[in-house]
Amino acid sequence: MPSSRQAPVASALPQQLFFATAQDRAALARERFFDEGQRPTGLVGDAVIQSWMRCRSAHRSPQEPVGFDPVSATRLHSTLQRGRPLLAAAQDHLAQLEAALGGSGCRAILTDGDGVVVHCSPGSGAPEPVLRVAGRVGINLTETSVGTTAPGIVVRTGQACSVSGLEHFFETCCALQCAAAPIRDRRGHLAGVLDLTVEQRAFGFDPAALVGLYAAGIENALLRRPHGDCLLMRFQASPALLGTPMEALAGVDSHGRVAWVNGVAQRLLGGRAVLGQDAGEIFGLSMAALLALEGTDAASRPPQRLASGLHVWLQSELQCQAGISGAPDIPATPLPTPGPQAPAPHQASTPETLAERNRRLVLDTLARCDGNVARAARELGVSRGLLYRRLAEHQRDG
Repeated sequence: MPSSRQAPVASALPQQLFFATAQDRAALARERFFDEGQRPTGLVGDAVIQSWMRCRSAHRSPQEPVGFDPVSATRLHSTLQRGRPLLAAAQDHLAQLEAALGGSGCRAILTDGDGVVVHCSPGSGAPEPVLRVAGRVGINLTETSVGTTAPGIVVRTGQACSVSGLEHFFETCCALQCAAAPIRDRRGHLAGVLDLTVEQRAFGFDPAALVGLYAAGIENALLRRPHGDCLLMRFQASPALLGTPMEALAGVDSHGRVAWVNGVAQRLLGGRAVLGQDAGEIFGLSMAALLALEGTDAASRPPQRLASGLHVWLQSELQCQAGISGAPDIPATPLPTPGPQAPAPHQASTPETLAERNRRLVLDTLARCDGNVARAARELGVSRGLLYRRLAEHQRDG
């Protein structure tokens, strides 16, 4: 006769992992990687595993002491000289970030594109045996110097990441929690890394979201810095986002081509390879109309349909080479003076700036329309009020 007691049925669901916390999983990952030679997939992020593998390939040991030695005085001097545009762009954002971090025990660290610290917020007064020496201007935070850290991984990969506690390669750094995000220049190259680090405590907020927001703000400020004759296009699907880290930016050179875009612009433009393409085709407006948007309130106008099909609110800002201090990081491309006649012998042609082109477009269009402002405004694709304002500005500027 069968027993009334049935054997227990195995559950189809996986049992609860004993290693439930992130630090428990990181400890197990270290054991499997360093002691057993296994790849701890699923226990820590792939970026951390890849960094551990690079450190081991360089014959480093987790037990090695980390000196956090500064770079040479000569290299630091050149780093700070090259980093002046980055520091100028970051100044206001760092002040706001440090005010937001007050009382959190967290430090904001800014490095250049090579991982050398160019700014670090002051300590909170709490014991920070590692940050006290790591958070100094001139310290090299690259992977080859300090192993697996968030800023080191960003320098190596160009991708934002977070590294917590035991995820650091060297045991010296395992008291740290850090999150970092990249800052790129107009060429798309890494210009700097913004990092948030706290020691011997956990973050009380989402550090990846915060550092990503402020890194985007610094990047946009860096991109907006004048660098020669350029028409800066600012756009978004909501006018409320213009002037925020979420705005899309694109630079149009003096030939009317898209010279650079930030990450938001690349996404809004449908992922197209827009660099070098005609700005009029991308934005659905003539160059004259794009120039005429300069200084106007985007919210006062209807949105413009992009080539991608998205409707956005547009603003433009004319940047000219004259009066710019410091060497531009992208050489300006002068616009040749139009006309069928070649310059006379021994006479150098004078390059025309975008500002001069803007003025000439308005005046030539008005002359072609026999002074009829309404017709000229229709041809330029702008309002009569805007055209009147442009004419008043040109008259005032001589």
